[in-house]
Amino acid sequence: MKIFIGIAIVVLIFVLANSVYTVNEAEQVVITQFGRPVGESVITPGLKFKTPFIQVVNRFDKRILEWDGDPDKVTTQDKRFIWVDVYARWKITNPKLFMERLTDERTAQSRLDDILDGTAREVIAQHKLVEVVRSTNREPEVDDNLEEDIEVEFEPIKIGRKKIEQIIFNAAKPQISNMGIELMDFRFKRINYTEDVQREIDDRMISERKRIAEKYRSEGNGEMMRIMGQKERELKRIMSGATKESQIIIGEGDAQAVSIYAAAYNKSAESREFFEFMKTLDTYKTTFSSKDTLIMTTDNSYFKYLNK
Repeated sequence: MKIFIGIAIVVLIFVLANSVYTVNEAEQVVITQFGRPVGESVITPGLKFKTPFIQVVNRFDKRILEWDGDPDKVTTQDKRFIWVDVYARWKITNPKLFMERLTDERTAQSRLDDILDGTAREVIAQHKLVEVVRSTNREPEVDDNLEEDIEVEFEPIKIGRKKIEQIIFNAAKPQISNMGIELMDFRFKRINYTEDVQREIDDRMISERKRIAEKYRSEGNGEMMRIMGQKERELKRIMSGATKESQIIIGEGDAQAVSIYAAAYNKSAESREFFEFMKTLDTYKTTFSSKDTLIMTTDNSYFKYLNK
């Protein structure tokens, strides 16, 4: 008898163990019977009961889950290729419908890959590159080292990256909601240019820098020519003033010499004769050489000191 009672107790415990289950705060449960959902989804935490052996507990995460897409090569409206890496956040809002449509989270992730990547590709293809990479029409920041008259302009945008993210979110959300999933957020993680586009942007940046450098170089050459011209004018002014001053000094010296000569000449007959004699000797030195032949009359005044 005791054996039967012991067996009965064990069976009762086993039955009770298969009749009771717990749900924590991060879970929601769908009960299936013979593989088909029965009853409503269990979303409140606590101790719950089910039909033992027949019904099965299927647990699903109640928290916000992440979806991380793979980098994808996408073309924009202006035929530019870019690498787009996106991510999203989602959660299971109807576990019963989720189980019927998707079964598990792995299948859900695969389905999100198709919907979100496809929607992102389609929306980006409808917009220009500048709309995808920029968010606002902000004013360009000019380096303080640059001149104020250097114009830097950005191509104006009408939509921008933030609104494109919202467009993708709004387009994908209805497609996901009929699977028991709610799309919580969608964002661009990273946008990179392809090599061709990067090379084109680099060339444009180099060209712009060369234009700025050429402007500085032109302004520098102009300033150099202005300084050189100013230097030449100043040099000519100084040389002209020096030449004028030297001529004045020479004139004053000549005048003083003439005055001295005149005073000496008029002092006495001997002085005049000595002066004429010295000047004539100076003339002989500058006029004659050993190879010269001079023919003159004997009464020539130029010959009188040679004759004496």
